[in-house]
Amino acid sequence: MRISIDHDRCMGAGQCALAAPGVFTHDEDGFSALLPGHDPADPMVREAARACPVRAITLHET
Repeated sequence: MRISIDHDRCMGAGQCALAAPGVFTHDEDGFSALLPGHDPADPMVREAARACPVRAITLHET
């Protein structure tokens, strides 16, 4: 699975980092970012995408 973040939509709510802290973090501007070496198969990734209040996270099945 591939994870993409629409940075134009992201408002920095942080729900993704709370749901999947091993995958998501915040960049220097406070917006969502993927951690280096993240595991896209982490079972909490789907929950993080669902938790995003502006639906900025998209999961692409490979």
